[in-house]
Amino acid sequence: MAEARTIGSLPVPNVQELAGTCNGPDEQIPERYIRPEASSEEVIIDDHGNMAIPIIDLEKLLSPRSSEEECVKLRSACQYWGFFQVINHGVPDEVIANLRNDLVEFFRQPLDAKKEYSQLPNSLEGYGQGFVVSDDQKLDWADMLYLQVQPSDSRDLRFWPTYPASFRHSIDAYSSELEKTALCLLQFMAKAVDVEPKSLLSIFEGQARGMRMNYYPPCWQADKVLGLSPHTDPAGLTLLLQVNDVQGLHIKRDGKWFSVNALNGALIVNIGDTLEIVSNGKFRSVEHRAVIHPSKERISAALFQYPCQDLLINPLPEFVKDGQVHYRTISYQDLLTEYFTTELDGRNRLDKLRLEP
Repeated sequence: MAEARTIGSLPVPNVQELAGTCNGPDEQIPERYIRPEASSEEVIIDDHGNMAIPIIDLEKLLSPRSSEEECVKLRSACQYWGFFQVINHGVPDEVIANLRNDLVEFFRQPLDAKKEYSQLPNSLEGYGQGFVVSDDQKLDWADMLYLQVQPSDSRDLRFWPTYPASFRHSIDAYSSELEKTALCLLQFMAKAVDVEPKSLLSIFEGQARGMRMNYYPPCWQADKVLGLSPHTDPAGLTLLLQVNDVQGLHIKRDGKWFSVNALNGALIVNIGDTLEIVSNGKFRSVEHRAVIHPSKERISAALFQYPCQDLLINPLPEFVKDGQVHYRTISYQDLLTEYFTTELDGRNRLDKLRLEP
């Protein structure tokens, strides 16, 4: 991702190491990590009932006998939730298992070993943190490894770990499989709202993809910290894999936070800002955050499907059927520059691009 190579994040302490030194009842969490809002807002528990995010079966989408019915579910998920879980997605179990094992092994290494892949001052690629733009802002309780994964000739292997030995192969295999999944979903999303699929595919097919691997250390005062501040994603689609069995994703709907109960092996998909704008609001980019477990680490991997790097983002004509354009035009590079040079702020950045009805 070109912008990740020109925009950096200010250096802050390694959170995994910090958690090891202040994770007892007699230890104090540093003030910059204390977030009163972490426990002040209502959270609805996702129990796979009426309050659960939709579950989309990719096999049913692909089957002529069930595709129409599943498309209705997909349209509802994109319009009203902005999030859904995908089952029977076709990514081989072995590919997912290899990625999981290698991420656990990477984050398990001593800090000095991981620091070999540290971010440079002008880059978000590598091991470190993101969205730290000032010396006094509140910080997230997390470390990350961010890599540009596709196209393959854009990779900077300085940041690609060599341990475990299979790490690079696991990332390559996983990201290649998810490209097929993302493009398949975009095709059916267009069909679900009676839009020609090539209009969306032309924006995203063959474009760059990045991968953010998150490590959230436990915190004994988990209700006082946040793993990842509330935000929306700027890209088209995000496909998230929960690497271990610790939950921690919250999404905001109707002013309340909903916890997501990730199904084992499922992919959690969410709409990004670019896709909301080009769909003229037909698909929703939804605010979400990550919370912390008091005694268990949480690891996740998010793959971002980016649009054309020189794209002027505005509603596609196919989505402006009533003549009403709901978003201002902005270049993708300007959108990203603002996103990575300011603190995460929920949906505010996206809402500023909406035109008055």
